[in-house]
Amino acid sequence: MKLVNIHKLLVLSFLLYSSLAMVYGQEWSLEACVDTALVRNKGLAVAENEMLISREKNKEVKSNLYPKITAKADYKYFTDLPYQLMPMSVFGGPEGQFKEAQFGVPHNINASVQVVMPLYNSQIYGAIEVTRIGEEISEIKYLKSKEELVFEVSNLYYNGQIIRSQLFFVDSNLSNTARLLDNMRLLREQKMIRDSDLKKVQLQYEQLETQKMILESKYEQLMSALKFAIGIPANRPFDVAFSIIHDDTAEYEAKSTLDMRLVMTQSRFLQSEISTLKNSRLPSVALIGSYGYMGYGYDEKPNDFLNFYPVSFAGVQLSYTLFNGNVTRKKIIQKEYQLENARLQYDLLEDKTRMQRANAELRLRTAAKSIETSLHQIELAQDVYNQNIVQQREGTAALSDVLLADTALREAQQSYLAAVIEYMKADLELKKFSGNILSKKRK
Repeated sequence: MKLVNIHKLLVLSFLLYSSLAMVYGQEWSLEACVDTALVRNKGLAVAENEMLISREKNKEVKSNLYPKITAKADYKYFTDLPYQLMPMSVFGGPEGQFKEAQFGVPHNINASVQVVMPLYNSQIYGAIEVTRIGEEISEIKYLKSKEELVFEVSNLYYNGQIIRSQLFFVDSNLSNTARLLDNMRLLREQKMIRDSDLKKVQLQYEQLETQKMILESKYEQLMSALKFAIGIPANRPFDVAFSIIHDDTAEYEAKSTLDMRLVMTQSRFLQSEISTLKNSRLPSVALIGSYGYMGYGYDEKPNDFLNFYPVSFAGVQLSYTLFNGNVTRKKIIQKEYQLENARLQYDLLEDKTRMQRANAELRLRTAAKSIETSLHQIELAQDVYNQNIVQQREGTAALSDVLLADTALREAQQSYLAAVIEYMKADLELKKFSGNILSKKRK
Protein backbone atom coordinates (compact mmCIF):
# COMPACT_ATOMS: atom_id res chain seq x y z
CA MET A 1 0.00 0.00 0.00
CA LYS A 2 1.47 3.33 -1.03
CA LEU A 3 0.52 6.37 1.03
CA VAL A 4 0.71 9.64 -0.86
CA ASN A 5 0.54 12.33 1.83
CA ILE A 6 1.17 15.68 0.20
CA HIS A 7 2.32 17.66 3.19
CA LYS A 8 4.78 14.89 4.20
CA LEU A 9 6.16 14.43 0.75
CA LEU A 10 6.89 18.12 0.50
CA VAL A 11 8.39 18.13 4.02
CA LEU A 12 6.12 20.98 5.12
CA SER A 13 5.57 21.89 8.72
CA PHE A 14 3.04 20.09 10.87
CA LEU A 15 1.73 23.39 12.17
CA LEU A 16 0.62 24.40 8.69
CA TYR A 17 -1.32 21.18 8.29
CA SER A 18 -2.89 21.65 11.74
CA SER A 19 -4.03 25.14 10.82
CA LEU A 20 -5.62 23.77 7.65
CA ALA A 21 -7.38 20.98 9.56
CA MET A 22 -8.95 23.54 11.90
CA VAL A 23 -10.59 25.25 8.93
CA TYR A 24 -12.42 22.10 7.89
CA GLY A 25 -14.90 19.95 9.77
CA GLN A 26 -14.94 16.29 10.65
CA GLU A 27 -13.17 14.09 8.11
CA TRP A 28 -15.00 11.07 6.70
CA SER A 29 -13.32 8.16 4.99
CA LEU A 30 -14.56 7.02 1.58
CA GLU A 31 -15.78 3.73 3.07
CA ALA A 32 -17.84 5.61 5.67
CA CYS A 33 -19.37 7.80 2.96
CA VAL A 34 -20.30 4.81 0.81
CA ASP A 35 -21.74 2.80 3.72
CA THR A 36 -23.84 5.78 4.85
CA ALA A 37 -25.09 6.42 1.31
CA LEU A 38 -26.17 2.78 0.91
CA VAL A 39 -28.32 3.17 4.02
CA ARG A 40 -29.66 6.72 3.72
CA ASN A 41 -29.83 7.57 0.02
CA LYS A 42 -33.49 8.04 -0.95
CA GLY A 43 -32.97 7.16 -4.61
CA LEU A 44 -31.55 3.79 -3.60
CA ALA A 45 -34.50 3.26 -1.26
CA VAL A 46 -36.85 3.77 -4.23
CA ALA A 47 -34.91 1.15 -6.24
CA GLU A 48 -35.12 -1.27 -3.31
CA ASN A 49 -38.90 -0.81 -3.11
CA GLU A 50 -39.17 -1.56 -6.83
CA MET A 51 -37.30 -4.81 -6.20
CA LEU A 52 -39.68 -5.71 -3.35
CA ILE A 53 -42.67 -4.92 -5.58
CA SER A 54 -41.33 -7.38 -8.16
CA ARG A 55 -41.02 -10.08 -5.48
CA GLU A 56 -44.62 -9.55 -4.40
CA LYS A 57 -45.71 -9.69 -8.05
CA ASN A 58 -44.23 -13.17 -8.34
CA LYS A 59 -46.07 -14.26 -5.18
CA GLU A 60 -49.27 -12.80 -6.59
CA VAL A 61 -49.00 -14.86 -9.77
CA LYS A 62 -48.25 -18.04 -7.80
CA SER A 63 -51.43 -17.52 -5.80
CA ASN A 64 -53.43 -18.18 -8.99
CA LEU A 65 -52.69 -21.89 -8.45
CA TYR A 66 -54.71 -21.89 -5.25
CA PRO A 67 -58.45 -22.59 -5.27
CA LYS A 68 -60.71 -19.57 -5.67
CA ILE A 69 -63.76 -19.58 -3.43
CA THR A 70 -66.58 -17.16 -4.20
CA ALA A 71 -69.76 -16.54 -2.23
CA LYS A 72 -72.73 -15.15 -4.13
CA ALA A 73 -76.17 -14.06 -3.04
CA ASP A 74 -78.95 -12.15 -4.76
CA TYR A 75 -82.60 -11.28 -4.27
CA LYS A 76 -85.05 -10.50 -7.06
CA TYR A 77 -88.60 -9.28 -6.84
CA PHE A 78 -90.46 -9.63 -10.11
CA THR A 79 -93.05 -6.92 -10.57
CA ASP A 80 -93.88 -8.75 -13.81
CA LEU A 81 -93.26 -12.45 -13.90
CA PRO A 82 -91.45 -13.72 -17.02
CA TYR A 83 -93.57 -15.18 -19.82
CA GLN A 84 -93.11 -18.54 -21.50
CA LEU A 85 -94.83 -19.75 -24.67
CA MET A 86 -96.54 -23.10 -24.27
CA PRO A 87 -97.58 -25.23 -27.30
CA MET A 88 -101.38 -25.52 -27.32
CA SER A 89 -101.09 -29.12 -28.52
CA VAL A 90 -100.03 -30.10 -24.99
CA PHE A 91 -103.52 -29.27 -23.82
CA GLY A 92 -105.28 -30.82 -26.82
CA GLY A 93 -105.19 -27.74 -29.00
CA PRO A 94 -104.08 -27.41 -32.62
CA GLU A 95 -100.48 -28.08 -33.65
CA GLY A 96 -98.21 -25.11 -34.36
CA GLN A 97 -100.05 -22.67 -32.08
CA PHE A 98 -98.79 -21.33 -28.74
CA LYS A 99 -100.23 -19.71 -25.68
CA GLU A 100 -98.31 -17.37 -23.37
CA ALA A 101 -98.12 -18.21 -19.69
CA GLN A 102 -96.41 -16.72 -16.61
CA PHE A 103 -94.41 -19.03 -14.39
CA GLY A 104 -92.72 -18.60 -11.03
CA VAL A 105 -93.31 -16.47 -7.96
CA PRO A 106 -92.41 -12.80 -7.39
CA HIS A 107 -89.77 -13.43 -4.68
CA ASN A 108 -86.54 -15.19 -5.74
CA ILE A 109 -83.52 -15.66 -3.46
CA ASN A 110 -80.23 -17.27 -4.55
CA ALA A 111 -77.23 -17.97 -2.26
CA SER A 112 -74.27 -20.18 -3.19
CA VAL A 113 -70.57 -20.87 -2.68
CA GLN A 114 -68.51 -21.63 -5.79
CA VAL A 115 -65.05 -23.21 -5.96
CA VAL A 116 -62.72 -23.11 -8.98
CA MET A 117 -59.35 -24.83 -8.83
CA PRO A 118 -57.03 -24.90 -11.87
CA LEU A 119 -55.73 -28.37 -12.65
CA TYR A 120 -53.63 -27.25 -15.61
CA ASN A 121 -53.23 -23.76 -17.03
CA SER A 122 -50.18 -23.01 -19.18
CA GLN A 123 -50.74 -19.27 -18.81
CA ILE A 124 -50.39 -19.42 -15.04
CA TYR A 125 -47.22 -21.56 -15.11
CA GLY A 126 -45.74 -19.33 -17.80
CA ALA A 127 -46.57 -16.19 -15.84
CA ILE A 128 -44.89 -17.66 -12.74
CA GLU A 129 -41.66 -18.25 -14.67
CA VAL A 130 -41.81 -14.81 -16.32
CA THR A 131 -42.33 -12.99 -13.02
CA ARG A 132 -39.57 -15.04 -11.39
CA ILE A 133 -37.11 -13.87 -14.05
CA GLY A 134 -38.59 -10.39 -13.73
CA GLU A 135 -37.70 -10.55 -10.05
CA GLU A 136 -34.08 -11.34 -11.00
CA ILE A 137 -34.09 -8.35 -13.36
CA SER A 138 -35.35 -6.04 -10.62
CA GLU A 139 -32.61 -7.31 -8.28
CA ILE A 140 -29.95 -6.59 -10.92
CA LYS A 141 -31.41 -3.12 -11.45
CA TYR A 142 -31.22 -2.56 -7.71
CA LEU A 143 -27.56 -3.61 -7.75
CA LYS A 144 -27.02 -1.23 -10.68
CA SER A 145 -28.51 1.59 -8.61
CA LYS A 146 -26.10 0.68 -5.80
CA GLU A 147 -23.22 0.59 -8.25
CA GLU A 148 -24.13 3.99 -9.70
CA LEU A 149 -24.44 5.43 -6.20
CA VAL A 150 -21.03 4.07 -5.15
CA PHE A 151 -19.53 5.42 -8.38
CA GLU A 152 -21.10 8.85 -7.83
CA VAL A 153 -20.06 9.07 -4.16
CA SER A 154 -16.51 7.90 -4.95
CA ASN A 155 -16.19 10.38 -7.79
CA LEU A 156 -17.40 13.29 -5.63
CA TYR A 157 -15.13 12.17 -2.80
CA TYR A 158 -12.05 12.03 -5.03
CA ASN A 159 -12.82 15.45 -6.50
CA GLY A 160 -13.11 16.80 -2.96
CA GLN A 161 -9.71 15.38 -2.07
CA ILE A 162 -8.17 16.94 -5.17
CA ILE A 163 -9.58 20.37 -4.33
CA ARG A 164 -8.26 20.08 -0.77
CA SER A 165 -4.86 19.26 -2.24
CA GLN A 166 -5.12 22.24 -4.57
CA LEU A 167 -5.96 24.44 -1.61
CA PHE A 168 -2.94 23.08 0.22
CA PHE A 169 -0.68 23.94 -2.69
CA VAL A 170 -2.23 27.41 -2.98
CA ASP A 171 -1.62 28.05 0.73
CA SER A 172 1.97 26.88 0.31
CA ASN A 173 2.45 29.15 -2.71
CA LEU A 174 0.83 32.04 -0.84
CA SER A 175 3.33 31.54 1.96
CA ASN A 176 6.23 31.53 -0.49
CA THR A 177 4.91 34.57 -2.33
CA ALA A 178 4.33 36.43 0.94
CA ARG A 179 7.98 35.93 1.91
CA LEU A 180 9.05 37.05 -1.54
CA LEU A 181 6.80 40.10 -1.28
CA ASP A 182 8.37 41.07 2.04
CA ASN A 183 11.82 40.83 0.48
CA MET A 184 10.73 42.91 -2.49
CA ARG A 185 9.31 45.62 -0.25
CA LEU A 186 12.56 45.73 1.72
CA LEU A 187 14.57 46.02 -1.47
CA ARG A 188 12.22 48.70 -2.76
CA GLU A 189 12.69 50.71 0.40
CA GLN A 190 16.43 50.49 -0.25
CA LYS A 191 15.75 51.58 -3.84
CA MET A 192 17.41 48.47 -5.19
CA ILE A 193 14.43 47.47 -7.42
CA ARG A 194 11.78 49.26 -9.42
CA ASP A 195 8.09 49.70 -8.52
CA SER A 196 7.14 47.48 -11.45
CA ASP A 197 9.04 44.56 -9.89
CA LEU A 198 7.17 44.97 -6.62
CA LYS A 199 3.83 45.19 -8.44
CA LYS A 200 4.53 41.95 -10.32
CA VAL A 201 4.92 40.06 -7.06
CA GLN A 202 1.91 41.86 -5.57
CA LEU A 203 -0.18 40.85 -8.59
CA GLN A 204 0.94 37.24 -8.22
CA TYR A 205 -0.06 37.25 -4.55
CA GLU A 206 -3.52 38.66 -5.31
CA GLN A 207 -4.03 36.09 -8.08
CA LEU A 208 -3.28 33.31 -5.61
CA GLU A 209 -5.78 34.75 -3.13
CA THR A 210 -8.43 34.84 -5.87
CA GLN A 211 -7.62 31.25 -6.83
CA LYS A 212 -7.96 30.20 -3.20
CA MET A 213 -11.36 31.88 -2.91
CA ILE A 214 -12.60 30.12 -6.06
CA LEU A 215 -11.33 26.75 -4.84
CA GLU A 216 -12.99 27.19 -1.44
CA SER A 217 -16.30 27.98 -3.18
CA LYS A 218 -15.95 24.89 -5.39
CA TYR A 219 -15.15 22.77 -2.36
CA GLU A 220 -18.27 23.94 -0.52
CA GLN A 221 -20.44 23.18 -3.55
CA LEU A 222 -18.85 19.75 -3.89
CA MET A 223 -19.40 18.96 -0.21
CA SER A 224 -23.07 19.95 -0.56
CA ALA A 225 -23.46 17.55 -3.48
CA LEU A 226 -21.66 14.80 -1.54
CA LYS A 227 -23.85 15.31 1.52
CA PHE A 228 -26.95 15.07 -0.69
CA ALA A 229 -25.72 11.83 -2.27
CA ILE A 230 -24.86 10.37 1.14
CA GLY A 231 -28.16 11.48 2.68
CA ILE A 232 -26.92 13.57 5.60
CA PRO A 233 -28.13 17.08 6.59
CA ALA A 234 -26.61 19.97 4.65
CA ASN A 235 -25.62 21.81 7.85
CA ARG A 236 -23.65 18.89 9.28
CA PRO A 237 -19.86 19.46 9.58
CA PHE A 238 -18.26 17.29 6.96
CA ASP A 239 -14.97 16.98 5.07
CA VAL A 240 -13.19 14.39 2.97
CA ALA A 241 -9.88 12.98 4.17
CA PHE A 242 -6.88 15.17 3.40
CA SER A 243 -4.51 12.28 2.76
CA ILE A 244 -4.83 10.71 -0.67
CA ILE A 245 -4.34 6.95 -0.53
CA HIS A 246 -4.00 4.73 -3.56
CA ASP A 247 -2.76 1.22 -4.19
CA ASP A 248 -0.52 1.06 -7.25
CA THR A 249 -0.42 -2.75 -7.07
CA ALA A 250 -4.18 -3.33 -7.05
CA GLU A 251 -5.54 -6.03 -9.35
CA TYR A 252 -9.21 -6.76 -9.99
CA GLU A 253 -10.66 -10.08 -11.02
CA ALA A 254 -12.59 -9.73 -14.26
CA LYS A 255 -16.28 -10.50 -13.71
CA SER A 256 -19.45 -10.06 -15.71
CA THR A 257 -20.64 -6.50 -15.30
CA LEU A 258 -24.16 -5.77 -14.13
CA ASP A 259 -25.04 -4.45 -17.60
CA MET A 260 -24.05 -7.78 -19.13
CA ARG A 261 -25.95 -9.73 -16.46
CA LEU A 262 -28.99 -7.55 -17.09
CA VAL A 263 -28.97 -8.17 -20.84
CA MET A 264 -28.47 -11.91 -20.29
CA THR A 265 -31.39 -12.07 -17.85
CA GLN A 266 -33.58 -10.05 -20.20
CA SER A 267 -32.85 -12.65 -22.89
CA ARG A 268 -34.09 -15.38 -20.55
CA PHE A 269 -37.13 -13.24 -19.83
CA LEU A 270 -37.94 -13.03 -23.56
CA GLN A 271 -37.39 -16.78 -24.00
CA SER A 272 -39.82 -17.46 -21.17
CA GLU A 273 -42.40 -15.13 -22.74
CA ILE A 274 -42.07 -16.96 -26.06
CA SER A 275 -42.59 -20.33 -24.33
CA THR A 276 -45.63 -18.98 -22.51
CA LEU A 277 -47.15 -17.73 -25.77
CA LYS A 278 -46.56 -21.08 -27.47
CA ASN A 279 -48.07 -23.00 -24.55
CA SER A 280 -51.11 -20.73 -24.53
CA ARG A 281 -52.44 -22.86 -27.39
CA LEU A 282 -52.83 -25.79 -24.99
CA PRO A 283 -56.19 -26.31 -23.30
CA SER A 284 -56.83 -25.26 -19.72
CA VAL A 285 -58.47 -27.61 -17.24
CA ALA A 286 -60.11 -26.58 -13.97
CA LEU A 287 -62.10 -28.29 -11.25
CA ILE A 288 -65.35 -26.46 -10.46
CA GLY A 289 -68.05 -26.91 -7.84
CA SER A 290 -70.96 -25.04 -6.32
CA TYR A 291 -73.31 -25.49 -3.37
CA GLY A 292 -76.23 -23.24 -2.51
CA TYR A 293 -79.95 -22.70 -2.04
CA MET A 294 -82.73 -21.29 -4.18
CA GLY A 295 -85.55 -19.56 -2.36
CA TYR A 296 -89.06 -18.92 -3.74
CA GLY A 297 -91.66 -16.79 -2.04
CA TYR A 298 -95.30 -15.77 -2.55
CA ASP A 299 -96.83 -12.98 -0.49
CA GLU A 300 -100.57 -13.12 -1.23
CA LYS A 301 -103.24 -14.85 0.83
CA PRO A 302 -104.12 -17.58 1.31
CA ASN A 303 -101.04 -19.29 -0.18
CA ASP A 304 -98.22 -17.07 1.10
CA PHE A 305 -94.94 -18.99 1.59
CA LEU A 306 -91.12 -18.80 1.43
CA ASN A 307 -89.39 -22.11 0.69
CA PHE A 308 -85.69 -22.94 0.05
CA TYR A 309 -84.32 -25.77 -2.08
CA PRO A 310 -80.68 -26.97 -2.30
CA VAL A 311 -78.74 -26.63 -5.55
CA SER A 312 -75.23 -28.11 -5.95
CA PHE A 313 -72.93 -29.47 -8.62
CA ALA A 314 -69.31 -30.52 -9.24
CA GLY A 315 -67.46 -30.95 -12.49
CA VAL A 316 -64.45 -30.31 -14.69
CA GLN A 317 -64.17 -27.35 -17.05
CA LEU A 318 -62.12 -27.50 -20.26
CA SER A 319 -61.21 -24.36 -22.15
CA TYR A 320 -59.52 -24.35 -25.55
CA THR A 321 -59.11 -21.52 -28.05
CA LEU A 322 -59.89 -22.70 -31.54
CA PHE A 323 -58.87 -19.54 -33.43
CA ASN A 324 -57.81 -16.06 -32.27
CA GLY A 325 -56.93 -14.45 -35.57
CA ASN A 326 -53.21 -15.42 -35.48
CA VAL A 327 -52.63 -12.90 -32.69
CA THR A 328 -50.47 -15.36 -30.75
CA ARG A 329 -48.24 -16.11 -33.74
CA LYS A 330 -47.68 -12.41 -34.40
CA LYS A 331 -46.69 -11.87 -30.78
CA ILE A 332 -44.23 -14.78 -30.94
CA ILE A 333 -42.55 -13.31 -34.03
CA GLN A 334 -42.17 -9.95 -32.28
CA LYS A 335 -40.62 -11.56 -29.22
CA GLU A 336 -38.18 -13.56 -31.38
CA TYR A 337 -36.93 -10.33 -32.98
CA GLN A 338 -36.52 -8.81 -29.52
CA LEU A 339 -34.59 -11.89 -28.39
CA GLU A 340 -32.24 -11.63 -31.35
CA ASN A 341 -31.62 -7.95 -30.54
CA ALA A 342 -30.86 -8.87 -26.92
CA ARG A 343 -28.27 -11.41 -28.05
CA LEU A 344 -26.63 -8.89 -30.38
CA GLN A 345 -26.66 -6.31 -27.60
CA TYR A 346 -24.91 -8.74 -25.26
CA ASP A 347 -22.15 -9.44 -27.81
CA LEU A 348 -21.72 -5.72 -28.42
CA LEU A 349 -21.62 -4.96 -24.70
CA GLU A 350 -19.09 -7.74 -24.08
CA ASP A 351 -16.72 -6.36 -26.71
CA LYS A 352 -17.17 -2.80 -25.47
CA THR A 353 -16.54 -3.75 -21.84
CA ARG A 354 -13.39 -5.66 -22.77
CA MET A 355 -12.09 -2.60 -24.63
CA GLN A 356 -12.99 -0.22 -21.79
CA ARG A 357 -11.31 -2.48 -19.23
CA ALA A 358 -8.11 -2.64 -21.27
CA ASN A 359 -8.07 1.15 -21.71
CA ALA A 360 -8.63 1.70 -17.98
CA GLU A 361 -5.75 -0.65 -17.12
CA LEU A 362 -3.45 1.24 -19.48
CA ARG A 363 -4.50 4.62 -18.07
CA LEU A 364 -3.98 3.30 -14.54
CA ARG A 365 -0.42 2.18 -15.21
CA THR A 366 0.44 5.41 -17.01
CA ALA A 367 -1.03 7.56 -14.22
CA ALA A 368 0.88 5.63 -11.54
CA LYS A 369 4.16 6.33 -13.30
CA SER A 370 3.18 9.99 -13.79
CA ILE A 371 2.53 10.35 -10.05
CA GLU A 372 6.02 9.16 -9.18
CA THR A 373 7.58 11.43 -11.79
CA SER A 374 5.58 14.51 -10.80
CA LEU A 375 6.40 14.03 -7.10
CA HIS A 376 10.08 14.05 -7.94
CA GLN A 377 9.58 17.15 -10.08
CA ILE A 378 7.83 18.93 -7.20
CA GLU A 379 10.77 18.27 -4.91
CA LEU A 380 13.22 19.56 -7.53
CA ALA A 381 11.11 22.62 -8.31
CA GLN A 382 10.78 23.41 -4.60
CA ASP A 383 14.57 23.19 -4.15
CA VAL A 384 15.15 25.43 -7.17
CA TYR A 385 12.62 27.95 -5.89
CA ASN A 386 14.20 28.03 -2.40
CA GLN A 387 17.66 28.53 -3.91
CA ASN A 388 16.42 31.38 -6.09
CA ILE A 389 14.80 33.06 -3.10
CA VAL A 390 18.11 32.94 -1.21
CA GLN A 391 20.04 34.18 -4.24
CA GLN A 392 17.51 36.95 -4.90
CA ARG A 393 17.81 38.09 -1.29
CA GLU A 394 21.59 38.17 -1.70
CA GLY A 395 21.25 40.06 -4.96
CA THR A 396 22.72 37.32 -7.16
CA ALA A 397 19.44 36.31 -8.83
CA ALA A 398 17.00 38.44 -10.79
CA LEU A 399 13.28 38.62 -10.05
CA SER A 400 12.57 36.92 -13.36
CA ASP A 401 14.50 33.87 -12.17
CA VAL A 402 12.37 33.70 -9.01
CA LEU A 403 9.14 34.06 -10.97
CA LEU A 404 10.22 31.37 -13.43
CA ALA A 405 11.05 29.05 -10.54
CA ASP A 406 7.67 29.79 -8.98
CA THR A 407 5.94 29.02 -12.28
CA ALA A 408 7.86 25.76 -12.60
CA LEU A 409 6.81 24.77 -9.07
CA ARG A 410 3.14 25.45 -9.82
CA GLU A 411 3.33 23.48 -13.06
CA ALA A 412 4.85 20.52 -11.21
CA GLN A 413 2.08 20.73 -8.62
CA GLN A 414 -0.60 20.82 -11.32
CA SER A 415 1.03 17.88 -13.11
CA TYR A 416 0.92 15.91 -9.88
CA LEU A 417 -2.74 16.70 -9.28
CA ALA A 418 -3.61 15.89 -12.89
CA ALA A 419 -1.86 12.51 -12.54
CA VAL A 420 -3.69 11.78 -9.28
CA ILE A 421 -7.04 12.70 -10.85
CA GLU A 422 -6.31 10.45 -13.83
CA TYR A 423 -5.29 7.59 -11.54
CA MET A 424 -8.39 7.83 -9.38
CA LYS A 425 -10.75 8.01 -12.37
CA ALA A 426 -9.01 5.12 -14.12
CA ASP A 427 -9.10 3.01 -10.94
CA LEU A 428 -12.80 3.73 -10.44
CA GLU A 429 -13.61 2.90 -14.06
CA LEU A 430 -11.53 -0.28 -13.93
CA LYS A 431 -13.50 -1.48 -10.91
CA LYS A 432 -16.72 -0.70 -12.75
CA PHE A 433 -15.77 -2.37 -16.04
CA SER A 434 -14.40 -5.44 -14.23
CA GLY A 435 -17.56 -5.82 -12.12
CA ASN A 436 -15.84 -5.03 -8.81
CA ILE A 437 -17.17 -1.60 -7.90
CA LEU A 438 -19.37 -3.06 -5.15
CA SER A 439 -16.58 -5.29 -3.85
CA LYS A 440 -14.78 -3.98 -0.78
CA LYS A 441 -11.91 -6.46 -1.01
CA ARG A 442 -9.33 -6.38 -3.72
CA LYS A 443 -7.68 -9.40 -5.21
